[in-house]
Amino acid sequence: MSRTRLSGIVTLALAAVLLAGAPAGAQVLVQCKGDVNGDAVPDFCLNGEAPNGAGKCTGKDNGINPEYDPNVQCMHLSGGDGFSVMADGKLQYIFSFADLTGTPEADAMTAGTLAAAWPAPAIKVDEGMEFYLSLTNVGMLIRPDLFDPHTVHFHGFPQSSTVFDGLPESGLSINMGATLTYYYNLQDPGTYMYHCHVEATEHMQMGMLGNLYVRPAQNRLPDGTILSGYMHSNPDFNSIPGLDDPLVGDKYAYNDGDGSTRYDVEYPLQLGSFDPEFHDASYTVQPLPFAMMWDRYPMINGRGYPDTVNPAALTPPAENGGIPSQPESSLIEATVGQRVLLRLSNLNITTVHTLTSPSIPMTVVGVDAKQLRSTGGANLYYDTNSVTMGGGMSYDVILDTAGVPAGTYYLYAANLNHLSNYNEDFGGMMTEIVIAP
Repeated sequence: MSRTRLSGIVTLALAAVLLAGAPAGAQVLVQCKGDVNGDAVPDFCLNGEAPNGAGKCTGKDNGINPEYDPNVQCMHLSGGDGFSVMADGKLQYIFSFADLTGTPEADAMTAGTLAAAWPAPAIKVDEGMEFYLSLTNVGMLIRPDLFDPHTVHFHGFPQSSTVFDGLPESGLSINMGATLTYYYNLQDPGTYMYHCHVEATEHMQMGMLGNLYVRPAQNRLPDGTILSGYMHSNPDFNSIPGLDDPLVGDKYAYNDGDGSTRYDVEYPLQLGSFDPEFHDASYTVQPLPFAMMWDRYPMINGRGYPDTVNPAALTPPAENGGIPSQPESSLIEATVGQRVLLRLSNLNITTVHTLTSPSIPMTVVGVDAKQLRSTGGANLYYDTNSVTMGGGMSYDVILDTAGVPAGTYYLYAANLNHLSNYNEDFGGMMTEIVIAP
């Protein structure tokens, strides 16, 4: 199909969306405990406003919301389409999610249109919390002939409820113009990932993939708490020479009980890749080449080098209407002496990736959201310069920069054919580790 014809279809589809704005918006129903105005943000005050400096709600007929619970987290995602730009400048049509948290229900359909982000918005949640995740299917503006439902599959989540697991064969999927709210009781920290499980090969290849991690309860425990047989003591775990605040550095990958997974800064890095011919076929409404799928754009967090080290969101393509679609940088920054947690995941559906850090050893503390520890309580961490991940795997690794000279180091794919942006060499799956003095 010609691009001119596609442009005409887009114009007609956009007009249909705008004309149907009120009915479509009425189908959006965000569920979030303690949320009084449907924007997926729990409200302390009944009128939805923030409390004053004294922790009190002000205003006429206002008071504390009795449904507010500090142990509740919420998020609202849309599922739809959009565009991203590869490091060599090639436009790629994508399917993905967008973050609508804070957006009123009536505006969700409009805000989610052409807002697909690559990778999908990162989900960062805390152990011990109840998590309400609403997904609204806003449809495919560029492909109005598609009526694909969508789901969120929390990959690796233990003991998930079947109805909320995202598998359309056994649970619920969300049709265009509708919303489903998933519920999770977060009990297991670690690095996970999420993706759409409807027509999974197609939707994942098209970009419906995102970072997801659960931070451990140990981050928030007061001193003297007994955890896993150890007494939690922040000063013992985290005291940093020269600083008086004993709570500085309360960041752990797991509930280790001994401070061994402590870190100062963290970076989620999702490995993925695109087959440009598959994306082009979807854009031009041609048969999809599943059997010939060949990914030639290896990326980290939705970008190929040198875009991976750009700290800002990439300039959005004109086809996106100015909506940023690639906000996630992969630049790793730390100062000498800091411990860096890399939350690595591979959601590629065709390729096994090996990531190497030749100059700064990686200490592997967890694999597939499980701390490396024996049944007897011994740490089974190990040092390495490379990790290999098949599709659906994750690693938690710590880079200890103590004794590392300030400078720029590299983290990249050991598979040399993954260091290119299609036909352009010296790109692909590579980023920089910048250590400041």
